[in-house]
Amino acid sequence: MRAPEFGAPATELYRAAIEMSAWADKLGFRDVNLLEHHASNDGYLPSPLILGAGIAAATENLKIRTNVALLPLYHPLRFAEDAAVLDLISNGRTLFTVGAGYRVEEYEQFGLDIKKRPSLMEEALQAVKRAWTGEPFEFRGKTVRILPRPAQNPSPPIYLGGSAPATAVRAARFADGYEPMHPELYELYIAECERLGKAAAPQADNRARMVLFFHIAEDPEKAWATIAKHAMYEMNEYGRWAATNSSSPYFPISDPDQLRAPGMYEVVTPDDAVKAVTERGGAMFKPLMGGMPPALGWESLELFESKVLPRLGE
Repeated sequence: MRAPEFGAPATELYRAAIEMSAWADKLGFRDVNLLEHHASNDGYLPSPLILGAGIAAATENLKIRTNVALLPLYHPLRFAEDAAVLDLISNGRTLFTVGAGYRVEEYEQFGLDIKKRPSLMEEALQAVKRAWTGEPFEFRGKTVRILPRPAQNPSPPIYLGGSAPATAVRAARFADGYEPMHPELYELYIAECERLGKAAAPQADNRARMVLFFHIAEDPEKAWATIAKHAMYEMNEYGRWAATNSSSPYFPISDPDQLRAPGMYEVVTPDDAVKAVTERGGAMFKPLMGGMPPALGWESLELFESKVLPRLGE
């Protein structure tokens, strides 16, 4: 979640994020995904676990997922504690997808060396899973014990996200599942799981995630006139970061019409939304994209509720 100066105030965005999650919960949505970044000029969500706690308190069934939390930037034991409390507040509705990140600035902010990402990740994955057992264990030369335990038994799922072959192997060795940027890497994950004699986690159906942005409007052209600057901002900010992330679908652009290609920023009528959601097996919304005014996001969500959802399955 970004809050650029030209967009809605951060206070409105955070409040809307919780209210929209409550709406999604009532309509039977599966999960809310919380991202994380640091050292950005727009206050990109730095604390997904804290926002997750606010969402947990306002919902009953919605799963709360970090996707991704930048695990190497945390002290492993502190992450284990905070994540356990979030799991307790939500009564076991968490799933943690973690990643190493790719921006030097984020590591520098916390006094860390980005070249140590692999070792930091492996240490943290092992420590978090051991911490969640509630039993004493050795960590950095000391015996430690972390309580309270999470609500889920034996522990919340912890998936590893990433786009490198080494990440697929690391996920098989240390995590409960794998969320690759490129589906072909999942085969490498399966092969490593088989070599280790462990079951591979099922591959997620990510067809709905293949669209960068999905918005419903009675008049798509009119809506796009307002949305375009937020979409341009998001694409160019991510595109600037993409110089160090070759798997990113974002790239710098100067013409907002480029954003309207299929699979990118889609603004569609309710009729077209019914077709798209049916074909993709679901819908993913980013109603606060690029600091969009919450009222604009609500227009899309309310059209989904009134004119799309009742027609699904016809």
